[in-house]
Amino acid sequence: MYQVKGKWAFITGSARGIGYLAACFLAEQGCNLILHGRKPEHVEKALEEAKSRGVSAHVVAGDLGDPAAVEKMLGEIDALGVQVDIVLNNAGLQIAYRTDYLQTPVSDYEISFRVNTIAPAMICYHFLPKMIEAGTGRIVNTTSGIALDVCQAGYSASKAALDKITIDLGSKVEGTDVMINLADPGWCRTDLGGPQAPNAPESAIPGVIVGVFADDKHSGRCFGAQVFAGLGLQEAVEKAEREFGSPY
Repeated sequence: MYQVKGKWAFITGSARGIGYLAACFLAEQGCNLILHGRKPEHVEKALEEAKSRGVSAHVVAGDLGDPAAVEKMLGEIDALGVQVDIVLNNAGLQIAYRTDYLQTPVSDYEISFRVNTIAPAMICYHFLPKMIEAGTGRIVNTTSGIALDVCQAGYSASKAALDKITIDLGSKVEGTDVMINLADPGWCRTDLGGPQAPNAPESAIPGVIVGVFADDKHSGRCFGAQVFAGLGLQEAVEKAEREFGSPY
């Protein structure tokens, strides 16, 4: 199992929901954190929780819908002078639910792709070369299992594009200790999922971060978090490595 104690993880969307829970879980394992939110004050609770667990933590802020803001944020992370071994591209945006789906505006796609596809891709392109040079690293990109729902076309298309980017990048590091995989939290009662969702956010742990701890040198997989609900970390990692094959 990949050891995270003393390593640094960058988590987007760590102010609340699944990103916040993932941050707390990693801190419990001794992992230092770089926590992202749209504004610094949004991440204060996560920062306090991380430090209460005895790990180092920093906050960066930025609007993921603005590529210039993403570049600025990445520069701030570089300025910290730490090696980022783990990236969780957790943040996402569901722009709207269009009942009259044939009237879906272009802006649904533009906004969704900037946040859900372009920003994670920029982050991958920034950190992946550093991981390859170091010979180790983990990237987990959060996807969605939404299918055949034309009312959320911008969101689902942007996540499908992220899937493609992740799988293609994974083919270049397959067989190495740099692993890039996908995680699907399932429909959870978060700000994005809404109160009607069947799953508690806590059910997505450890599934959404099992790709961090997997240590079998395979990339390009999609770990459905709900199949790991209720499992301990070691059991979840063993299940992931045993049951989720590489697509290559």
